[in-house]
Amino acid sequence: MADGKSPRRPRAETPKGFRDYFGAEVTERKAMLDKIAAVYHRHGFDPLETSAVETVEALGKFLPDVDRPNEGVFAWQDEDQDWLALRYDLTAPLARVAAQFRNDLPSPYRRYAMGPVWRNEKPGPGRFRQFYQCDADTVGAPSVAADAEICAMLADALEEVGIPRGDYIVRVNNRKVLNGVMEVAGVLDPADPEKFAHERGIVLRAIDKLDRLGPDGVRALLGAGRKDESGDFTKGAGLGAEQAEVVMGFMDAKRDTGPATIARLRELVESSRIGTEGVDELETIASLLAAQGYGPDRIVIDPSVVRGLGYYTGPVFEAELTFEILDEKGRKRQFGSVAGGGRYDDLVKRFTGQSVPATGVSIGVDRLLAALRAKGRTSADTTGPVVVTVMDRDRMADYMAMVNDLRRAGIRAEVYLGNPKNFGNQLKYADKRAAPVAVIQGGNEAANGTVILKDLILGAKLAEEATLEEWKARPAQVEVPRDQLVAAVREMIGR
Repeated sequence: MADGKSPRRPRAETPKGFRDYFGAEVTERKAMLDKIAAVYHRHGFDPLETSAVETVEALGKFLPDVDRPNEGVFAWQDEDQDWLALRYDLTAPLARVAAQFRNDLPSPYRRYAMGPVWRNEKPGPGRFRQFYQCDADTVGAPSVAADAEICAMLADALEEVGIPRGDYIVRVNNRKVLNGVMEVAGVLDPADPEKFAHERGIVLRAIDKLDRLGPDGVRALLGAGRKDESGDFTKGAGLGAEQAEVVMGFMDAKRDTGPATIARLRELVESSRIGTEGVDELETIASLLAAQGYGPDRIVIDPSVVRGLGYYTGPVFEAELTFEILDEKGRKRQFGSVAGGGRYDDLVKRFTGQSVPATGVSIGVDRLLAALRAKGRTSADTTGPVVVTVMDRDRMADYMAMVNDLRRAGIRAEVYLGNPKNFGNQLKYADKRAAPVAVIQGGNEAANGTVILKDLILGAKLAEEATLEEWKARPAQVEVPRDQLVAAVREMIGR
């Protein structure tokens, strides 16, 4: 016998760590990505769309445990017992494509890709499990000219979307220089790369915390360790004073000019072959950029850039927005990084067994879009459609004809398709749609061959600010002949 209970209704909510994107957000994002794509296209890069799903083996970074892979990816086992996963970035699929189609693709292969990625990580404020990435990469070019091109293209893309010169800086470093510093400091043995790996990890993490801990905090982590304000102790790398000073000198190596910075770095790593090679590469990148007109107002050599502890093999770069915004507590702070990348010569090697040089950059789409919004620089047209209201159900064909005329003229328009009984609800709908104009034709207007146009944007503005004289001088509602509908709507929107 049935218990009489109704079936449980599903909760209408997004899964934890996910969100929905509505009209204006999608429109603004598309407009921004279209501008970036145009820059990439001018630089000779081709678009690539890969599957959202890859095999866990191809992703490579994650492996299944007893039941399922759970280290950062959303994965499942298909009927063939293969483990599949949603892509966690756009670079791993590129490595698979470069290996799979290496006989068909040109070499070097230059591609850009844009799309969502998924990470099975703990969500938090502003941290979602699905987000957009926008990448550009060159595979098969060993020359650091490819790295210089990526940096220049990144600067061009930022300016194209509305970040003017002076509001951003692209910072460039080289992991080889950092490795050279490690060698001089005695925590890297070129003959045995695994030796001192633990200490090296602590040193790298300490360098990355310079902004937060300051020089004294970093120096403590390079030595015996550091106790924070709560009393918790973090064990240090155990470097001696002389070793620590080598690392501290590296972090303090930036000078007023690029050549001076490079000269200081050369002094620090002069006894290291790999470090000297890295400095030479930075010098080449700087000269190539200078020859194209990319000066220190746009791109600088900066030893403070530390990215991807084991991922990058050469030049690394970050794009930082330097203007100030207010945080959630009303405090001023710099916006910070919106893009990063570098050279990764070992990723394709997993598939081919041979080292394949590659370099690229990834733009944080949501962060860059948030920056443009914060500065009021989104350029997408988020205006809603012109709404043709319905005064008489039996004359729907006439209203459809009006909409058709507007659409044929390239004007976004729609007929109100809800219940037309309450006209006030139609205008509320138009407001919610951010419609610039409402078109009204009742029986009297139909008999006279006219339509009424209501300027909703001007009407709202006048209602808030206007004097009686302004109301009379700038009427928010006009009556025009039906055959002048398109021209009158276009003029009203243009105002």
